[in-house]
Amino acid sequence: MMVAGIGSRKGVTVEDVLAAIETALETHGLTMTALSALATAPLKQDEKAIFTAGHQLNLPVIVADEAAIDAVSSATLSHSVLSQDLAGTPSVSEASALAVAGRGARLLGARTVLGPVTCAIAISGDAP
Repeated sequence: MMVAGIGSRKGVTVEDVLAAIETALETHGLTMTALSALATAPLKQDEKAIFTAGHQLNLPVIVADEAAIDAVSSATLSHSVLSQDLAGTPSVSEASALAVAGRGARLLGARTVLGPVTCAIAISGDAP
């Protein structure tokens, strides 16, 4: 399973979200078809653009639960003081991607920041 974790400022557009996902995937030599799901944190559950992006990509958007995010936060590669203060994790995009990708998941790299959106790609522990 490959998951794109999404973090954002409030009020982003669906175009912002899609551009960040595409940029993150291109960084790793991947295309949209590689993704199994989008993920985000409870703090972002009302951010319409993230869910609209999932709908446009025909991918589920999974809101990772707080306990799962807490469990993987130490494995994030990036650290944002703002994210830590607001969401309780050093990187919403990285932690949510890891939490949804499941046990043994790993990040393909640090989050990609594109304007008001961050995107991190995680792969499940059972993937090659």
